[in-house]
Amino acid sequence: MSDTHIALLAKRMDKLPDNFFAGFITKIAAMQAAGYDVIRLDMGSPDMPPAQHIIEALANSASASGHHGYQPHAGPTALRQAWAVMYQRVFGVELDSDHEVLPLLGSKEGIFNLIMAVVGPGDVVLVPDPGYMTYARGAIFAGGEPYYLPLQPERNYLPDLESVPEQVADRAKMLWLNYPNNPTAATATLEFFSNAVDFARQHNLLLCHDAAYTQITYNGYRAPSLLQVPGAKELVIEFNTLSKSHNMAGWRVGAALGSATVLRALYKLKTNIDSSHFLPIMEAATTAMTSNQDWLAERNDIYRQRRDVVVQTLNALGLAASNDNASLYVWSTIPAGQTSLDFANALLEEVHISLTPGTVFGEQGEGYVRISLTAPLKRIEQAMRRLTNRMKK
Repeated sequence: MSDTHIALLAKRMDKLPDNFFAGFITKIAAMQAAGYDVIRLDMGSPDMPPAQHIIEALANSASASGHHGYQPHAGPTALRQAWAVMYQRVFGVELDSDHEVLPLLGSKEGIFNLIMAVVGPGDVVLVPDPGYMTYARGAIFAGGEPYYLPLQPERNYLPDLESVPEQVADRAKMLWLNYPNNPTAATATLEFFSNAVDFARQHNLLLCHDAAYTQITYNGYRAPSLLQVPGAKELVIEFNTLSKSHNMAGWRVGAALGSATVLRALYKLKTNIDSSHFLPIMEAATTAMTSNQDWLAERNDIYRQRRDVVVQTLNALGLAASNDNASLYVWSTIPAGQTSLDFANALLEEVHISLTPGTVFGEQGEGYVRISLTAPLKRIEQAMRRLTNRMKK
């Protein structure tokens, strides 16, 4: 693009950083094209497919001649009801599928668009650090001011809400939480969620919870929904997605759930931006949430086996690795005297393992890397051997 055309871009684009993974994927692709065997443990994209009956539901629906046109902005009634059915089954949460469920094109667009609908210039958004980049970048794009809440290992990566200055909390429009957590894999208790609801009510702000990993759990642990807190639906929006829970990342199926008032605003914005989803995907998503769920336990145990290999290797190398019973990730310290980016780049270039530098998720991520459990066990074992050999040189 010429300098003339660059000058035509909106000034707010200057505040929006490039997405790390967009450039990182290009670098990895170039290495693979040059013949390097790169083991990718960077992105949280499930490597296993959905259950076969979900794929068959997609194929059967796509074969129907009348299933290829525009759909209602709020999706079919059956899809909204399926989200309500799943929330009742998994969390014991009752949802009004007509007013408290809004289907999304993946939770990422919903997160960004909700910020656009709620946050204006000068508004404060409370975001975790380290945390999913979209919370802060959405706030910046909307003209808001992110206020970062450090997530520290000594607090089990839970934010200290009481430490937020009163004048900041009173200016805040939104508070973002995410448990099981990306990138740290930390979990939160229902008691912590209850305290967060009290904080949000005290300061009259919207409490948002990114619950993408609530159904990836091991060893008997069950992650709670923030909507389980009594009265939470008045001031909470929870985002969920089938990307992680049902291995459907590329399908882009998510939902915002909770406050009917806030969802009406999000719906108004979305009707001016998108035109719903492909009906066969929505019908297959309905099948995914309402059919037999037994396959998820077997899938989760595969993730547990992968996690155990990674954690055991890292601990043997003298690194401190997270060992929580949820999510797709292991959060690990790195050798002293290196930055997260330098360490990750060295592993990619020297032994062809791709990990995510902790600083991608914020300043508090310095000194850490995130390892995704999204490769077959044999490949993860191979990656851990490469890492061991490199660090023992």
